[in-house]
Amino acid sequence: MDHATTLSRLEATIAARRNADPSTSYVAKLNARGLGKIAQKVGEEATETVIAALSGSAEELTGEAADLLFHLLVLLGARDVPLAAVLAELDRREGVSGIAEKASRPTE
Repeated sequence: MDHATTLSRLEATIAARRNADPSTSYVAKLNARGLGKIAQKVGEEATETVIAALSGSAEELTGEAADLLFHLLVLLGARDVPLAAVLAELDRREGVSGIAEKASRPTE
C-alpha cells in the first residue's frame, strides 16, 4: 500500500467535505468554526500524541498520530496549502542535516 496515496486520498476527502452540511460532516463543522478552532484541534491532537508517546501503548500512539495527521490535513486545507507543498518541502530537506537546515532559515 502506498501511504502517500493514502494521505492524498484523505486530503481529497477533506476537500470534498469542507463545504458540506456541518450537521453531517465533522470536517465541515470544523471549518465552519474557523481557523482558530482547527488550529486548536491540531494542538490538542499534538499534545495527545506526545502523551501517548510517553506513557501509552504503541496502539494508542498510532491512533493519536492518525488523529494528528487528519487534523493537520484539515488545517492545511483550510489555509489552501496542498499536501504536495509539504511533501516537496520534505523532499527539499532530504539529505540535509537538521542542524544545517535550521541554521539556514532566516531569523526574525
